[in-house]
Amino acid sequence: MLGEQDIVHRFLTTGRQVHPDVVSYLKDRNDSALIDQILTQLPNDALVVSSCHVPGMKGERDGTRFLPEPHLEILRGADGMSTPSGNFADFLHYFRDRFTRLGEMIRVRAPGIPIQALSRNTMYRQQQECTIIGMVSDIRTTTNGHRLAEVEDATGQIPVLFNKDRPAFTEAERIVPDEVIGVHGKLSNDGKLFFADSLIRPDIPITHAPFHSDHPGKAIFISDTHVGSNTFMNKEWNKFVSWVEGSDAQYLLIAGDLVDGIGVYPNQDSELVIRDIYEQYATLGEMLSTLPHHIIIVLSPGNHDIVRGVEPQPPIPENFRKGFPSNCVWVENPCLLSLQGVRVLMYHGRSIDDMIGLIPDASYAHPQQMMEEMLRRRHLALTYGKRVPLAAEKTDRLIIDPVPEILHTGHIHTSGITTYRGVLGINAGAWQSQTVFQKQMNINPTPGRAVVLDLQSLQPEVLDFTISP
Repeated sequence: MLGEQDIVHRFLTTGRQVHPDVVSYLKDRNDSALIDQILTQLPNDALVVSSCHVPGMKGERDGTRFLPEPHLEILRGADGMSTPSGNFADFLHYFRDRFTRLGEMIRVRAPGIPIQALSRNTMYRQQQECTIIGMVSDIRTTTNGHRLAEVEDATGQIPVLFNKDRPAFTEAERIVPDEVIGVHGKLSNDGKLFFADSLIRPDIPITHAPFHSDHPGKAIFISDTHVGSNTFMNKEWNKFVSWVEGSDAQYLLIAGDLVDGIGVYPNQDSELVIRDIYEQYATLGEMLSTLPHHIIIVLSPGNHDIVRGVEPQPPIPENFRKGFPSNCVWVENPCLLSLQGVRVLMYHGRSIDDMIGLIPDASYAHPQQMMEEMLRRRHLALTYGKRVPLAAEKTDRLIIDPVPEILHTGHIHTSGITTYRGVLGINAGAWQSQTVFQKQMNINPTPGRAVVLDLQSLQPEVLDFTISP
């Protein structure tokens, strides 16, 4: 007699999840040959085995209704894809890749000339306007209140002056180190300084039109569950679970800081109710097991999780996944997903700490502003040497390419939604009430919320589980 665990194990050994309805169907049939037939006929990109892959099984059964077939693809950041961080010399390849790819996005709109050409061609010393494209190695304010940026490309470097009385100055105040920009302007008579008239970023094309799913589907977006913390919101989480049980959602995406971790910051032990890291993850697994099994749960790590702090971060290791339901999918931070064709870029968002320290008027109270800044720069974590450690890799995997329909972040425990040039930015908040650190920093989180998205209309709805019924 085939048991449920036997069936699930057969599919897991091939790297596939299996829908609970399929498990029940196969258990009733008690036919090992049928499992072999399904595995033989599965498409290569099938991550979850559902009713459409089973001969003779039509539709999905949940006892009360028929649900649309969920379809999730991991376009980037799948389990097993991450590689060890390279050595310091690999940063040369890393930053060259960033410059080349982001520079091309700018060059489509404003063809630039090499910086070296400025000094070689005398026409540029005769007030000839031109555009240069480069990476910002340094940015500062002069004694006269102007902004001065050191910009470099593969041929050379030049200081660029943004006059405080010119329109470009406002954007120049928001320049951060290591971003790639285009600058239109003129060379000084002595050839030692470039005067900026306008600033161009890689940005989302104004023609971007988001894709909408052609069949019904709903996704739930949350982050920062912080299981194990003494400020975890059990009551609100239980209300959330009750709501999910009655919903028609097919996907649940959790953007990092799944548990509170151990030793993440000084004296953390005094703020934990679960002081064993394995037990923290086991508790989360039990919590997720109570959710309907037809929902695909996607879990990515954050800076509190048991993975390297260097980004990109690999998925949670297998030895911490015991007790989790079979409908869980483990991915990197960041990762790019397709939900019925709707692309979701999921990033925990630790770089928001750096951006708040570098960009005027940036605030933990407004995550939507930070998501827009990421989209303008087409990058998730630009500045090297700040709070976000970056992996030395041959390619920069934090570049936002292709343009997603959804950017899903977390980390700062504050809810915010924005739409920027057709890209929907979502930060749902957290499931941890105000911590001691947040009180000291005067940060007021908005926890206990979830965002539900209709994949056909791309219209989000914010649900607040801190409100009494």
